[in-house]
Amino acid sequence: MNLPSVRQLQYFVAVADSQHFGRAAEHCFVTQSTLSAGVQDLESLLGTPLFERSKRQVSLTPMGARLLEQARQILFLSRELVETAKSDGTPLSGALRLGVIPTIGPFLLPRVLPAIRHRYPQLELFLVEDQSARLIERLSAGDLDAAIIAFPFAMENLERELFWSENFLLALPEGHALAGQAQVSTSQLPREELMLLEEGHCLTDHALAVCHLDGLKSKAAFQGTSLYTLLQMVAGGQGMTFVPQMAVTTELLKSSEIALVALAEPGPHRQIGLVWRKTYHRKADLHLLAGHMQALLEGREI
Repeated sequence: MNLPSVRQLQYFVAVADSQHFGRAAEHCFVTQSTLSAGVQDLESLLGTPLFERSKRQVSLTPMGARLLEQARQILFLSRELVETAKSDGTPLSGALRLGVIPTIGPFLLPRVLPAIRHRYPQLELFLVEDQSARLIERLSAGDLDAAIIAFPFAMENLERELFWSENFLLALPEGHALAGQAQVSTSQLPREELMLLEEGHCLTDHALAVCHLDGLKSKAAFQGTSLYTLLQMVAGGQGMTFVPQMAVTTELLKSSEIALVALAEPGPHRQIGLVWRKTYHRKADLHLLAGHMQALLEGREI
């Protein structure tokens, strides 16, 4: 019996993800004719068309949709086979594809990665920054090995290890009426001045839940794509926003134009942890990685 090759399955998944043969070929670093021939060979081998093709659109056939997840699983197992062989049992060695959300990455990674890379020089770390929901999708599909996200966050068929807890603070312009207070309660927040991250960023969901302002999301004075954008606007006197405690040491928040005030709502306001598939074969490495991140955040050596 002839079996599909890994390369053919890679072409199949790339076309399914991009819905375009040209973009799929670029992703696979081959010519479009090479990729098209590979997909056609796979269709001939399976005895069924995988895609409906037109000048404007490429879409999966019903059978193609059924076979796609199996193809992903085969590719995932093939990658794990190679990575297991390369790691040779050495802790935190070989390739590790790690996702991280934008409201954690810029503040966490510079504090922990230098020491981890120094301690484990054989670790090949590939980082992907994206919102929580998309990271979970990529993790479940086998495109990532683990992800760093903030909790609470709903997830199924995944395991996690928490390594940090923190509160939110209110960042507001220096000289604002609330800037001199030790704490600010929910009732004191001028809602018309609140600036939030756009839909999909869990920091906004967590902060509004802490302040019991869940219905405010669509009524924010401004919705930004990054926390840095919001903080620049705070420094310019345009409003106020929530920031995680982890971000306090960044250069932007050291600006004399921004004041930070604690929220009166009891914490911790969010928890941070690593998540991975239940079937992932290098769980010991991830537990070790989480432990090192906790130690470094607490100021301890690894």
